[in-house]
Amino acid sequence: MSASSAIPRGLALLRDPLLNKGIAFSLAERDALGLRGLLPPHVMTLEQQADRFMKNLRGLSGDLDKFVALNALRDRNETLFLRVVCDNIDEIQPLIYTPTVGLACQKFGDIWQRPRGLYISAGDRGHIAEVLANWPHAARLIVVTDGERILGLGDLGASGMGIPVGKLSLYAACAGVHPALCLPVMLDVGTNNPDLLKDKNYIGLRQNRLRGGEYDDFLEEFMSAAQQAFPGVLIQFEDFANHNAFRLLHRYREQACVFNDDIQGTAAVALAGVFSALRVTGGKLNDQKLLFLGAGEAATGIADLVVAAMVAQGASETDARRRIWLMDSRGLVVWARNDLAEHKLGYAHDHPPVGDFLSAIRELRPTAIIGVSAVGGTFTPEVLKTMAELNDRPIVFALSNPTSKAECSAEEAYRHTGGTALFACGSPYDPVTFDSRIFVPRQGNNSYIFPGVGLGAIASGATRITDEMFMAAARTLADLVTDADRAQGSLYPALPRIREVSCRIAVEVAKVAYQRGVSTGRQPDDVLERVRSQMFEPVYHSYLPA
Repeated sequence: MSASSAIPRGLALLRDPLLNKGIAFSLAERDALGLRGLLPPHVMTLEQQADRFMKNLRGLSGDLDKFVALNALRDRNETLFLRVVCDNIDEIQPLIYTPTVGLACQKFGDIWQRPRGLYISAGDRGHIAEVLANWPHAARLIVVTDGERILGLGDLGASGMGIPVGKLSLYAACAGVHPALCLPVMLDVGTNNPDLLKDKNYIGLRQNRLRGGEYDDFLEEFMSAAQQAFPGVLIQFEDFANHNAFRLLHRYREQACVFNDDIQGTAAVALAGVFSALRVTGGKLNDQKLLFLGAGEAATGIADLVVAAMVAQGASETDARRRIWLMDSRGLVVWARNDLAEHKLGYAHDHPPVGDFLSAIRELRPTAIIGVSAVGGTFTPEVLKTMAELNDRPIVFALSNPTSKAECSAEEAYRHTGGTALFACGSPYDPVTFDSRIFVPRQGNNSYIFPGVGLGAIASGATRITDEMFMAAARTLADLVTDADRAQGSLYPALPRIREVSCRIAVEVAKVAYQRGVSTGRQPDDVLERVRSQMFEPVYHSYLPA
């Protein structure tokens, strides 16, 4: 990149996080770009800057303090931030995303420093196109939330902006989507959280949420304006409440390039974990019986993709659905109940009501239990022991996050099943030693899936995101789990391989887009090379003429 008019000079350059290199600007660049005297004379490398930052970060005592420090780094030097994340992904991901991001959202008004992304409020109705025009970059990827169901924490209103920001950090770090292409959006339609409404530091609208036609009209204006402002943009719905998530996905999935990560991304990563577990047991997918604790977006999303996978392996849809059971706060989802929401009806069974999870396990004898309830501790010792009595290798996925909402810990899963559980978690856990064996649990984290899906969509110019793409992503992720991973109890690849994982998933997603005619271009001879060419590497480039 040359030192041309496209590159700001002096303080303006130092204040642009996408271009700033801080003390790493060479002496020649300082002379050419009006930086001499604005920086101390010593020149550091990117690696030296990263080492210094990590030393300081590790000296902080609390995870929230570390979250704030990482945010501050990103606000001043995006390349250095992403270098730090990429080189220390095991350590940093839990700080910039689950579980720490949940606490950060709860404390968002207290720790807020600088705006990032766009806040589009109910007061902007009729002017959303003008708000989007204020964004200085050509966005290819939007992560948008209305803050009503943040992780398992509920309605956090505008404080939920931490989720789109965190997701897009992972897109950039895990899949190399250039940060200039990423736009986090908070649709602030109010909040029904009384604590926020009286919190003097709350940053959002002080009003109850828009509902009904007003809400739908607001979303329609946003969707239309976003597609006009950024033609072909991929829009990821994030942390919308159940009553909006399903219908918004259904409404827009054939009109725009959209997906809902809580429904489809969670489904793909869970299905990949099931595929991986079955390579240990030797079982067939169509012979499994899955019991979900939880019947919301995540549960029905996973169930739908599992059914599709069973059908792909020769089952009828009716037979596949017979093998999927849901349990919500009122008991097993059965036809005898008259309180079932529409998204649950496809998994209602002709079975007597069952009010508690342990009884459901004893009656149904599932091979797998999948926790997406956001209720901590619900996989009790009795639940886990019963699963081990029924199965030589019970599949136990405690996927709720943050950690306080996990159905059980890794240590509990292994201890109460005698070390037989095939375990995946939604929050990170340290290795567990049980009966002289070391187990290494890994998160069934959506960051294994959504960055690659987004990268594949961008690389192929996809106009739609399809269920087939998520099926391809799940199979690819499972294929990347090694025998050594499974031998230590890991159902997912090691996180430091995440850019490789995202690249491989992106290739398969792009192939689906090309082959199904939902791409703006023709399939290139080398799809892998096409994907790699789209991946941003967090390294410094010279701003001097070549």
